[in-house]
Formats: sequence, structure tokens, C-alpha cells
Amino acid sequence: MHLLWLLIKRLGQGIVIVLITSFIIFTLLRVVPGDPARLIVGGMAPDHLVEQMAEDMGLRDPIPVQYVRYMGNLIQGDLGQSFIRPASGGSMGGSAFDDATRSDRAEVFDIIMERLPLTLQLAALALIFALIISLPLGIMAGLNPGKWQDKIAFYTGSLFVSIPNFWLGIVLILVVSVQLGLLPAIGYKGFAYSILPALVLSVEIIPFIIRTVSVSVSQVMQEQFVTVGPARGLPRNQIIYRHALPNAAVPLLNLLGIQLSTLLGGVVVVEFIFDYPGIGLLTIQSVLQRDFPIIQGIAILTSAIFVLINVFVDIVAAAIDPRLGN
Repeated sequence: MHLLWLLIKRLGQGIVIVLITSFIIFTLLRVVPGDPARLIVGGMAPDHLVEQMAEDMGLRDPIPVQYVRYMGNLIQGDLGQSFIRPASGGSMGGSAFDDATRSDRAEVFDIIMERLPLTLQLAALALIFALIISLPLGIMAGLNPGKWQDKIAFYTGSLFVSIPNFWLGIVLILVVSVQLGLLPAIGYKGFAYSILPALVLSVEIIPFIIRTVSVSVSQVMQEQFVTVGPARGLPRNQIIYRHALPNAAVPLLNLLGIQLSTLLGGVVVVEFIFDYPGIGLLTIQSVLQRDFPIIQGIAILTSAIFVLINVFVDIVAAAIDPRLGN
């Protein structure tokens, strides 16, 4: 029962966070210089046509009125329409106001849903790479504090945390893709195009996972229920895998929730370097094109994903350790 109450409580807090985030983004995008109506109809359109478009779209209403109307549509699954992108693909033509594609604007929800799976695939692959490298190092460091295993984990984490992701991305493209021809790097035509950007993303989070796992395992190994294990005749492997590691998993679980959220936010630079057509690249393109509906749609959707990830982590952590639910 306490898990259900915790779920309701966390979801309520999450809805408040999403509402605050959406209002801030919505307000900021409407106070920055530039007229969305002019952007939609084209730079060469006459003023009366711009005003007509602005009136039709309610862009001259007070911001709170526009926000309430936007959220009303959002509840029904309508994130609005792109200012720039026609439903047929590509971009609307320059400043010409009589461009036929201007009346055929693409749905923001459809644009985001087309890119989101690629970004989620990239983040999941990066997390898998990070766990494969960091878990063995972190566990060995935690079981052998002060010894060579601990030092290797420390130096590995120090090395990885000091590598800039844009530099590593360029190096991997030049060496692995251009020189060796082992993996494709630019664009996306299949799963293989996700490997190099995922490696770059994983390097960012590996040091944090190594540190968290090593500290958590080291602390659990000093707990009384572990230290009395040999006196009860339990073999060391059974003590480690059956008792120590499950209890050390809660801090790691919380960290993974934070790092997965960080990954989704950190894909902007990596997707731009690799020209990977995910949410990060779409965000950069939308900012450069001042396509505000897509920007606010991405902001609301990603904040909702952050909230759901953290709610999921809290519920699983409380299931493992009921004291956290209280």
C-alpha cells in the first residue's frame, strides 16, 4: 500500500514540475524578439496578412490566455503545428508568402515521435556500454579498497571525466570510421550508426557509476550482516552476490535514473557532431529556425520523461528498501 501512495505522491509532484517547466518555456518563447506570425506567412508577406494570421492563431492574446489554450490542446494530445516544416517533409520556402506548403504545416507530435525512438535507442545503448565497463571496475574497487583494483578504477574514472565529449566524438569519427572503416559515423541508416555516439555518451557517465558502485559496495561490506557472514559459515562469493551487491544496488539505481535523464539532455552536442537525427539534433535545428512549437513540445515531453524515470526509480528503490518509502 505504501508503494501505491508513494507512486501517487511522486506523480503529483511530477505533474507540478511539468506544469512549471511548460509555463516557463512557453513564456520565454513568446517574449523573445520576433513575430511568429511573420515567420509563418513569410518575410515578404504584407502586414495585414501577418496580422490576420496572428489574430487567427490567437498570438495577440495575453500570454496566460495563450498558455491555458495550449495546455487545453495538450491534454487532448495536440502539441500544435510546426512553423517551418510542412507535413510533406523538408522546409517551407524562404520569404515567399504565397508558398503553397505554408498551409500544410506538420504536427509537432508526429515530428517528435519520429525522432524520439532514435534518441531513446542511443541513450539505452550508452547506458549498456557504461554498465559493461563501470560495474566490474566499481565492484572490484569496492571489494578491494586501497589496492590496485581500487587504483585502476580511480585512474579510469579520472581519465574519462577529463575527456571532452566533442573531442572524443571527432577522434572516433576520424580513427574508427574514416581511417579504419569499422563503423559508420554520420547520419543514421541502421543500428550501427548508434554505436559511436553511444560510446561518446557512455564515457560521460562511466566515472560517476564507478565511483558510486565502489563506495556503495565498500560501505555495505563493512555492515554487520556482512562481516558476520564468515562466522555463520557462508562462503565469500555467497556473501558478496546474495547479500552485499543487492544492498549496494539502491544508490546505483538512483544514480542511473539521474544519469539516464542526463543522457537525454546531453545528446544535443553528440547528435550534432554525428548528425544523428534524434531529439538533440531536432532541438538545435528548431532553435536555429525559431520553430517555437517544436521547442516547447520537446521541452514538455523531455521534462515528462525525466519525471517518469525518477518516479520509476523511486518506486523500484522503495521496493528494494522499504525504509525509503517511508
